[in-house]
Amino acid sequence: MPEDDAEALGELLVRAARGQRRRWRDTLAPWDLSPHHARALRVVTDRAGTRLSDLAEALHIAPRSATEVADALQARGLVERTPDPTDRRAVVLTPTARGRRVQQEIAAARAADNRDLFARLDAADRAALARILRTLAEG
Repeated sequence: MPEDDAEALGELLVRAARGQRRRWRDTLAPWDLSPHHARALRVVTDRAGTRLSDLAEALHIAPRSATEVADALQARGLVERTPDPTDRRAVVLTPTARGRRVQQEIAAARAADNRDLFARLDAADRAALARILRTLAEG
């Protein structure tokens, strides 16, 4: 592949990713959550009883940053800290009823947004894109 083609493809991929991040931020606007906080809420709702260290690992952030994220979610009433039943020195994060509801609403909104975005492509193009992105993600 000529170098200029690779550069153009790289730029298109970056532009598409930026557009997707912008759509994701816009989708989250009704809940006034950042993508980072939304990912954390998803981790906690998917893994009830999540330790802060597990949250940090799942989000690829420092434990101190995970504490700040948990504080923000707790302040909004989306998660609560409870003692870890297996280690009295540790705490775990569990979603509140509101946190579970917000996570479900966000998941539905994101799914609808993704359907709208990918509706621009026919089925064959969507399948090709999925194959290509899997190949790139595996590398």
